[in-house]
Amino acid sequence: KLKTEIDLKGRKIGILGLSFKPNTDDMRDAPSLDVIARLKEEGCDVHCYDPKAKSEYNNCKDPYEVCQDSDALLVLTEWEEFGLLDLEKARELMSNGILIDGRNVFKAEEARKAGFIYHGVGQGV
Repeated sequence: KLKTEIDLKGRKIGILGLSFKPNTDDMRDAPSLDVIARLKEEGCDVHCYDPKAKSEYNNCKDPYEVCQDSDALLVLTEWEEFGLLDLEKARELMSNGILIDGRNVFKAEEARKAGFIYHGVGQGV
């Protein structure tokens, strides 16, 4: 079980990137599979987008569909197109503006300016 300070049950979580690295559809040993499994275990409604991954979890047509009504957005693969995301538009589509950038695709200052609560993995608080 995840140790959380908040109840994740029923939360909509958006995930950008499923493949284990950009520019491939390869899902072998992809960390996204573990993340999705854990989130589902906690009762989350998970929506995902990856430009090439062939996965049952790749259930959105683009990054903005992933953002629609999401409580949090997780970036798990550093696809170039994710860095081009209109952060203000993405934030407007979301219910809550939590952005966990597992690949440091975004600059913290820009994400925060767009209204996100931003956490870049390895960047400190």
